[in-house]
Amino acid sequence: MGRPRYPSLYQINTRVWLGELSRRLGRPATFDDVPDEFLDRVAILGFDILWPLGVWQTGEYGREASRTSPDWRRECAAQLPDLTDDDLVSSPFAITAYTAATEYGGDEALARFRERLRRRGLRLLLDFVPNHTAIDHPWVWQHPEYYLICDDADLAREPHNYCRVQTRLGPRVLAYGRDPYYPGWPDTVQLNYRSHALRQAMAGELLRVADRCDGVRCDMAMLLLPEVIQRIWGRKSLPADGTPPIDAPFWPEAIPPVRAAHPEFLFMAEVYWDLEWALQQQGFDCTYDKRLYDRLLARDAAAVRGQLHADPEFQRKSVRFLENHDEPRAAAAFPPDVHAAAAVVTFLVPGLRFFHEGQLEGRRGRVSMHLSRRPDEPVDTALQQFYADLLECLKRPTVRDGSWRLLDCRPAWPGNAACDRFIAFAWDGPGGERLLVAVNYGPTRGQCYVAVPWPDLAGRRFRLRDRLGKASYDRDGDDLARLGLYLDVPPWHPHVFEVTLLV
Repeated sequence: MGRPRYPSLYQINTRVWLGELSRRLGRPATFDDVPDEFLDRVAILGFDILWPLGVWQTGEYGREASRTSPDWRRECAAQLPDLTDDDLVSSPFAITAYTAATEYGGDEALARFRERLRRRGLRLLLDFVPNHTAIDHPWVWQHPEYYLICDDADLAREPHNYCRVQTRLGPRVLAYGRDPYYPGWPDTVQLNYRSHALRQAMAGELLRVADRCDGVRCDMAMLLLPEVIQRIWGRKSLPADGTPPIDAPFWPEAIPPVRAAHPEFLFMAEVYWDLEWALQQQGFDCTYDKRLYDRLLARDAAAVRGQLHADPEFQRKSVRFLENHDEPRAAAAFPPDVHAAAAVVTFLVPGLRFFHEGQLEGRRGRVSMHLSRRPDEPVDTALQQFYADLLECLKRPTVRDGSWRLLDCRPAWPGNAACDRFIAFAWDGPGGERLLVAVNYGPTRGQCYVAVPWPDLAGRRFRLRDRLGKASYDRDGDDLARLGLYLDVPPWHPHVFEVTLLV
């Protein structure tokens, strides 16, 4: 069987996850210690891709930065009230080498782990952090020309964005890695993508990473776009070695060699600022859809529908999520009834379905990337059951490889504006299976008529069976053809109807 058009991904925080396993075993755990039962469960739940965030080697500088930064320590103490220095570790985005961390068993254990995933039909996705490296990366000493080199005036004016480091050429002032809206990350230094030498080096790193996994999630991928580099750095980005600056996009140069070596390799971009389409055009298979998440969080049904009117190819290449390591936990951000409605919209529209470890159990506490431990939390059994039912829906070939369309919702009677709060869409799948999804994404009971796209139902009786509950309704196809499907739905309530003709 080929890979699905719309796969599901499961993200885990490697440090926290292996840390908990270590405490159960009474010794440090590596990838070799991950139980088969865990991998079996991931496969049985219907996931196609496993992303263990943070497998690469980090350094002592990053760990010390996590311990001494007042802001980071304050954040960690709020999340983990019994915080100790041992709980604070380097950010996984302050990478010193693209080799699997020695404490996790190194590259050899990672390769065995990948093979165990492959036997279960699971692909391995890993991080690629293109914008910066750790301050104690070997390149800082060996190749300072790879970085954005600044001057003492920059350091004096903005000490939160620059640092002085030792290199083989003597001391240099480098810029911290950052995006334009936040202060620099003080455990990292900024790579310079206008440098030909750096671009060659990073393209080589990407090829080597691709030999060890089945896909990469590229951190803050839009920061490499020439217009973004120019906006943030201007003339500071001129190459330090005096070579002509390169202003062509990096990704169309770096992605094709990986595809040539690994034709089915998956490129996923973390991207914001309405640059998703630009990254898709530059070769990414899928890009974060933060807009859909934000509109669901704002409880704006009209804006959600607007997002779902986007180009079908854009929809297909969108990464749909309700939480991840950067966002608040969904169980904390969404009340329970809104949570279920938002999840149905998020994961039953086209795109790559991205779930975060702990989401299925209703964890509420977000964990900083500078922590190796998290508080214990009880399982929300009601939410766990909801996700079990939803994941069963996502296993269906219809929503993995079928055809999707957004449906119009019309007023149930003159003056009833409740239809504006409905989000409805249909799936047609292999073997003629049909699903109709309808969500009242609003705070009051609502009614509407949904324009159903199946003219062959006219003159027939058909059954609607809710796959998220026990409801089942028999309906007349003539009424459907004339008026549409009438719905009267409680606030924040989703339906996932399987539609079957009756004899």
